[in-house]
Amino acid sequence: MSHAAPDVPEYAVNPCKVCAPLGASLAFKGVAGAVPLLHGSQGCATYIRRYLISHFREPVDIASSSFDEMAAVFGGRESLTRALDNVATSYAPELIGVATTCLSETIGDDVKDILRQYQPQAGHDCARVHVSTPSYSGTHLDGYYATVLALVQALAEGGTTLELFNLFPGIVCPEDLRWLLRTARSFGLEPCLLPDYSDTLDGGQWAEYVRLPPGGTPLDRIRQSGRARGSVELGWSQSGRETAGRYLNREFGIHCDSMGLPIGVEATDHFLAILASVSGRPIPQELEAERARLLDAYADAHKILAGQRAVVFGDEDTAIALALFLAEIGVAPVLVASGGTGALAGSAVAAYPQLKGFDAAFLPDTDFGRLGEAASQVQPTLLVGHSKGAKLARELDLPLVRVGFPVHDRFGAGRLSCMGYAGTHRLFDDVVNSILADRQAKSSVGYFYF
Repeated sequence: MSHAAPDVPEYAVNPCKVCAPLGASLAFKGVAGAVPLLHGSQGCATYIRRYLISHFREPVDIASSSFDEMAAVFGGRESLTRALDNVATSYAPELIGVATTCLSETIGDDVKDILRQYQPQAGHDCARVHVSTPSYSGTHLDGYYATVLALVQALAEGGTTLELFNLFPGIVCPEDLRWLLRTARSFGLEPCLLPDYSDTLDGGQWAEYVRLPPGGTPLDRIRQSGRARGSVELGWSQSGRETAGRYLNREFGIHCDSMGLPIGVEATDHFLAILASVSGRPIPQELEAERARLLDAYADAHKILAGQRAVVFGDEDTAIALALFLAEIGVAPVLVASGGTGALAGSAVAAYPQLKGFDAAFLPDTDFGRLGEAASQVQPTLLVGHSKGAKLARELDLPLVRVGFPVHDRFGAGRLSCMGYAGTHRLFDDVVNSILADRQAKSSVGYFYF
């Protein structure tokens, strides 16, 4: 089914990923009263702020220990201690999330020991959580999941079971986070959604600047995650690794279901079946009606989608979910690519039997240089992925359906929902309309309605 990818070169041309500290910063932004602090150079924080701001269109504060030449040679203990004091004084946060960068990891700073010996000098103390996220090891998705795990390991407590259900999403848009909360509550479940940046990175207008935006998962709720009725993790990329759900299962006996992102009818059916099983309640009629409307749309547009061939790219969780969705609607996912190294590599693709028959090629740990070469060989009619593929779409003269992170060149990325029946319906319309618009633009006679 899959074609072997060539050896990975020692250089990258426009990597199909972003760095691990960015994923850590995004996860910390989903915790109430938290400030991400990068232990490394100021440039790392500046780069990540730029990326997050241009995607979410919201102010994003990320602190830095601001390494100088002396710290790079003799260690960053003094820099990190000073940064912790400054953040505590300026923000009075409930939590400071300390993520390491390439520089601090390379020189071997013992951040755990620094935090253990740290004595607050600013008169304000708070929780502190550390996560190791060197950019040369993994992607933004890996940094994100490592941070969620670190939060649970540091804060979760056992005890009497509560009417609580843990939801651990992948990197999805704020509107999809809101959908997860609404859907869990429609089954009578009280969700612990970690992280939840649906308000902190997609909130309302302020009359004055707010240093700590409202929203996020409360620390008390994270502590209670060790007493939940169950957990569900969304995404395949962490298969075989320690995750928040697996940790809670091992330490506190909380059952955890793992699945991919609920994009498409089949995947959404699976997710809702989990919620129905945990809650003991049937699927709400409103969701059944959304499913029926989506299936009707599938039938209405099948002639437009016939014969379409898509190149799909993004983080592994999103790329795989999109490939399965495209196969479900009759679009052949002829090339599935990611900057990640696990879920698209080797025997992992055998876990996606829905892709059999499409002769799909899988390209893990790639960049857009290799992706462009591979795409030109599979004769696609459509690209599906994030904004970093815009240059490739222009070179190939193909429509690009923008999904995932980052989306810099279109407005409203935080509201590009694609999960659940309604989100899938929005994405489906976008795919179909992108094909129609491309046909009209390239037609010699244009389009007229008689």
